[in-house]
Amino acid sequence: MSDYSNPIFHDEAKAREWLEARLWPQGAICPHCGVVGEATQMQGDAHRAGLWNCNACRKQFSVTVGTLYERSHVPLNKWLGATYLMMASKKGMSALQISRMIGVTYKTAWFMCHRIRESLRGNDGDMPLGGEGMVVEADETYVGGKDKNRHANKRMPERGGAASKEPVVALVERGGRVRTNGYTRQ
Repeated sequence: MSDYSNPIFHDEAKAREWLEARLWPQGAICPHCGVVGEATQMQGDAHRAGLWNCNACRKQFSVTVGTLYERSHVPLNKWLGATYLMMASKKGMSALQISRMIGVTYKTAWFMCHRIRESLRGNDGDMPLGGEGMVVEADETYVGGKDKNRHANKRMPERGGAASKEPVVALVERGGRVRTNGYTRQ
């Protein structure tokens, strides 16, 4: 991980400039109205760093609006460092390792890892399974422990069997995707 010594991972201002250069090559894009290059960067001590004001719709925004880094108190350089570590690692990276490497708590690293993984998940949940010449199979199961292993006030003896368990339904496209209870996995 020799690239982790890159200055964008140690300075929040450089990290923001790096992200702006990647996301806005033709100038700032207002996420509210979509106008390109018509925004003014807010200056002075009264404004936080990286804040822009759209001259068309008069709304304020930053480069993180609409990204996985939005509405986070974690500095942007730590976000970019965690993203880099997760993408550069061949076998994956644990939240504990990321917390040690970027200097955040385990709980913060766990949250960051989940948000990064969620952003990488495909949006093919809208695409229907199957199609011409494709076979789709369905299966169901019930997930949950035995009633006798539950606390006394959580047992449902009058219902019995699978009534206290959570039903899971899966659609499987042969040689392709799987959809279970509302989300798709490859």
